[in-house]
Amino acid sequence: MLSNTICDVPGIEVGHAQNNEAKTGCTVILPEKPVTAGVDIRGLAPGTREIELLDPVRQIPQIHGIVLTGGSAFGLDSACGVVQYLEEKNIGYDTGVARVPLVPAAVIYDLAIGSATIRPDRKMGYLAAQQASNENNFQGMVGVGAGATVGKFAGQQFAMNGGLATCSDIIDEKIIIGVLVVANSLGNIIDPANGKTIAGAYDPNSKKFIDPLPIFKQPQNMSFSRLTNTTLAVVATNAKLTKAESKQLAHLSTNGITRATFPAHTPFDGDVVFAISTGEHLHVDLIRLGVISAQLISKAIIQAVNIANQITA
Repeated sequence: MLSNTICDVPGIEVGHAQNNEAKTGCTVILPEKPVTAGVDIRGLAPGTREIELLDPVRQIPQIHGIVLTGGSAFGLDSACGVVQYLEEKNIGYDTGVARVPLVPAAVIYDLAIGSATIRPDRKMGYLAAQQASNENNFQGMVGVGAGATVGKFAGQQFAMNGGLATCSDIIDEKIIIGVLVVANSLGNIIDPANGKTIAGAYDPNSKKFIDPLPIFKQPQNMSFSRLTNTTLAVVATNAKLTKAESKQLAHLSTNGITRATFPAHTPFDGDVVFAISTGEHLHVDLIRLGVISAQLISKAIIQAVNIANQITA
């Protein structure tokens, strides 16, 4: 029976670590074996590590983990803790003289929430890797989602909690797709099923969500702190994909962010989607995988803000 998490994909484990007082943290996705991976960067202000090696033309065939972290560029240090953990387990790319763990990472900006001087570091990344499990179903303001907020286009004071969520689906009885998402967007969160805003910039006086269009038509009213946003996602499947196909799957999956966030992929968002393949089963038509994974990303974004804000349907 599926647990409705990314860990439904066999061999995928997830670990979280966070500082609740500082409202920041990191999340690690660790595969049991090296995985084929691709990435799509749609946001115009990304913060990343080891991304270029995912290009299909690069020599490296597989990776050993992915880190999603708070702390903006400072938080990339947490990936070093995951590398340390994997090295101790003798996991990595065999160079002949050492096994080098390859761990791409991407960041969200959460420095305006909690403490700006406490960020995910090597120690936190190591702890998250230690706690990785295929039974990890924590969601909401956990791990990388600890300080996530959404709807910041009208100013941080009107934003609501973002957060982390995960879900999965199965096709053809054997092919499993799982996603894990952290929502930390400039824009509002929209339910694609009915087009209604469910989280984002909220005016407590009018008790209504703020429409972004009038704000963006009058630039002088744009009071948000720039470079403070980003939605990150990891799509995992046991379908067998090449590096190029993994990149294509990441590209198709990004539609899920676009569908559930408005505006999305702005110059002030660093939206990144990773796609990984454990390669256990035969190839499946990419468009089928892409349509389903995009739907799951939208679902997870909605799930994340609902849990983080204790919204009931």
